[in-house]
Amino acid sequence: MTTIALAMLSIGALAFVLRLLKGPSLPDRIVALDGLASTVTIGVIVAAARTDSAFEIDIVLVVALVGFVGTGVLARFMERRGS
Repeated sequence: MTTIALAMLSIGALAFVLRLLKGPSLPDRIVALDGLASTVTIGVIVAAARTDSAFEIDIVLVVALVGFVGTGVLARFMERRGS
């Protein structure tokens, strides 16, 4: 079951990467980057559940925090720059 979840997450991550590279505007790219960070976070959680390991939880916390702060910084940049 986790294999199916990881495969679906991979497809979602690929879609986010394509939007990140192709996105017509900066807000589209920021949303794609935030979605990619969320997808990676969920992927690490699924991998932790698969291996029954608690070590990955530290990684999840760091990735989630970096994604949250990064989105905030990029939103602030957009606000100052103007669209």
